[in-house]
Amino acid sequence: MNLERGYRMKKGLMGIQMSTIKDKIAELGAYGTLKACAELGYHCVEISQIPMTEENVAGMKKACEEFGIKIAALSAAVEPMMPAMPGEYLTTDFDKIVADCKTLNCDMLRIGMLPMTCMGSREKALDFVKRADEIARRLKEHGIDLYYHNHHVEFVKYDGEYLLDIIKNNTRNMGFELDIHWIHRGGENPVEFIRKYDGRIRLLHLKDYRIGQIKMPEGPFDPKAFMAAFTDIVEFAEIGEGTLPVKECIEAGFAGGSEYFLIEQDTTYGRDPFESLRISKENLEKMGYADWFLAD
Repeated sequence: MNLERGYRMKKGLMGIQMSTIKDKIAELGAYGTLKACAELGYHCVEISQIPMTEENVAGMKKACEEFGIKIAALSAAVEPMMPAMPGEYLTTDFDKIVADCKTLNCDMLRIGMLPMTCMGSREKALDFVKRADEIARRLKEHGIDLYYHNHHVEFVKYDGEYLLDIIKNNTRNMGFELDIHWIHRGGENPVEFIRKYDGRIRLLHLKDYRIGQIKMPEGPFDPKAFMAAFTDIVEFAEIGEGTLPVKECIEAGFAGGSEYFLIEQDTTYGRDPFESLRISKENLEKMGYADWFLAD
């Protein structure tokens, strides 16, 4: 991997995980959306949940050139999340995905999650890991590194070992993009867990965590409705507006080789996502990372 570069860097680069503003693409187009990101003071993005059409790729390329935006990574699944699910996949669209990386001057791809069909047993997971690591080897021939992004589902244990650790311990060519919110929701301390992956990361997802207001159902008491309301109050928060030790996570990630720190918020609960990104940026600047928003 190209991880040694992270150790020589004086600072990381803050950016946006574009899934946060994916709905803006239909409204503003790829070019207009990235222009708005630059106007907010962001000069780095990670592309996810955005169709890689010829029009969108061209718009991204133009915006990157005009506004000095760096694309940290593109997203690509190895195979469908569910059988017959449409999309572009590294098993069937390898050349096209590599071409998009070259067009956008991007040397990283990230897998959002392993297919649902590969969960349920250690053996199924290992079969996927073998295929993914072989694809990672092929991508290296084109100067591209492949990274795996975690959710909480990878903290299921098989024979006493986390699924995420099984993936790490059975790959040589694939790295990791750790997500601090999902690590916490998976039951681990994100700072300590990031340190376990020292030398295997170039990307870190910054996503805060908070407990929202409980909304009790109206009418007669219903135990099932009560439990749903009682348990469904975990929220994705703007950076610095939740309870996670974000600064400590950033420092652990940077020490472990991460170069890019991508702000992601799966939902903003009615707030305009650009406003949420503004709040996250201001809070990170207060933490001392103002210069991490400036591309060299």
